[in-house]
Amino acid sequence: MKIADIEIPLQHERGWKYRLFEIMPGLISWTILALPIALSFVSPTLAAYFILLFMLSWLVKAFGYAYRTSQGYRRLSRLMRADWLGMLDDLNHPKSALIKFGEIPNSRPKWHRRNLIKFAALNESLRPKDINQIVIIATYNEALNVLEPTIEALLTSRYDPQKINLLVAYEERGGQAQEQLVQFLIKKYDSKFKLAKAIKHPADLPAEVIGKGPNLTFAGRWLISYLKQHKLDPTKHIVTTLDADHRVHPNYFASLTYNYLIDEDRKYKSYQPIPMFFNNIWDAPAPMRVLATGNSFWNLIVSTRPHLMRNFAAHSQGMATLIDTDLWTVRSIVEDGHQFWRTYFRYDGRHDVVPIYVPVFQDAVLAETYRKTLKAQFIQLRRWAYGASDIAYVIKTGFLTANKVAKRDLFFKLTRLVEAHVSWATTALILAGAAWLPILINPDAQDSIIAHQLPRLASGINTFIAGGILVTVFLSMKMLPPRPPRYRAHRNVLMVLQWVLLPVSSIVYGSFAALYSQTRLMLGRYLEKFDVTDKVRKSELNDLTD
Repeated sequence: MKIADIEIPLQHERGWKYRLFEIMPGLISWTILALPIALSFVSPTLAAYFILLFMLSWLVKAFGYAYRTSQGYRRLSRLMRADWLGMLDDLNHPKSALIKFGEIPNSRPKWHRRNLIKFAALNESLRPKDINQIVIIATYNEALNVLEPTIEALLTSRYDPQKINLLVAYEERGGQAQEQLVQFLIKKYDSKFKLAKAIKHPADLPAEVIGKGPNLTFAGRWLISYLKQHKLDPTKHIVTTLDADHRVHPNYFASLTYNYLIDEDRKYKSYQPIPMFFNNIWDAPAPMRVLATGNSFWNLIVSTRPHLMRNFAAHSQGMATLIDTDLWTVRSIVEDGHQFWRTYFRYDGRHDVVPIYVPVFQDAVLAETYRKTLKAQFIQLRRWAYGASDIAYVIKTGFLTANKVAKRDLFFKLTRLVEAHVSWATTALILAGAAWLPILINPDAQDSIIAHQLPRLASGINTFIAGGILVTVFLSMKMLPPRPPRYRAHRNVLMVLQWVLLPVSSIVYGSFAALYSQTRLMLGRYLEKFDVTDKVRKSELNDLTD
């Protein structure tokens, strides 16, 4: 498809059909929530069966998620410690590496040998020594002690910093103090990278939302000019976008380069590390710790099913791919997930996300006070949930615009997209309280045995679902970073006990946040401003208690 065909329509360009599809996710979610109530008036038995089937479906999913969590954890534990630099060096001389494969100390994994065979057969001229990394850090008003550790993490990476180009994309609206901070950091780290450059995104450019996408895209346009000016090959450059608080694992760039090189279809791929919200997990309040850990493990679950993966937060693409997609959207506040769809439609459905089983560590939500932290968490999750806006875009671009996308594949992707957002909005509420509705609303329904038994059945189902969560609790304790010295051992106990907050957190920060975003979309009250999540370090805070 052409670039013009993959752009989100501006508000004045959206006709009644597009608005209908924007209304759809919220309408479905509210209908599902209203259905048990309406059915309870008409037929408590029918309402009870509806609720029971809904809960049983989630019981099955809970066991599936527990298995996927364990599977993802094992892969992550194994691959984040793999000798990526050694395997990357093998790609410089794949035929020689194959000859001495069995002689390598500690032996390379078997899948690496298969990749060497494939890579050697390709007669690929591109080698690890040819690849350069481009890192774009988007910042708005983050402090020095947030932004500098992100840059330092690039330098402590097991990857030559002289093959890393650093762009710090900052906002004019961030003010003079932010500009001075960015320029200070660029001057300090200029000699340590192949290139270090600050790019200021002007405020109030036409047809742009206030968000990360326009900031990245402005930096990307400078980057395209730079590559042309110096006659550099875009296919030899991989671009990774980071937020100000993102810290890459030391093996990330080596693993990314390896996965990029062995894939002859690299132009049609995005590369997704595992986002782990563990930077400040010991400092965040208990509700935020539960959400941060849950979101980290959800990313781990999705990574085991690559056909469900979408770009999220930190992600990477080849520069040639970004040029083909005209960089990122400047019209949506959810530029990360939307980037998948832009690329998918640009290449007529020929696009996949490749999981990189190496983490990029991010912050759990933490503001200056407990109250501000609770509010900031809701604002962050409502922004994530605004990804429901992609539903109308996918229908319009995929089904109402001429394209060569395989409609069967598109239909299933769309179905999963709708189901994910509807489940986000409805599941916690129905699991938590719907079982009592038939009897509370229609207490005279004495003949409905199932309605009277439903609360007891629901309690048993929820107990089994909670059993699946124990897997997450156990693995989360194994993956936590070391406890800071300022906390005593009893903090470990709190890290377990905090999970009693999961039902409340799931409702307030799951269902309510999703319903908020979907309802605004229904009413045409669009979110056109990226509300930056507060990023505060513990040293700046008064004590936040649990």
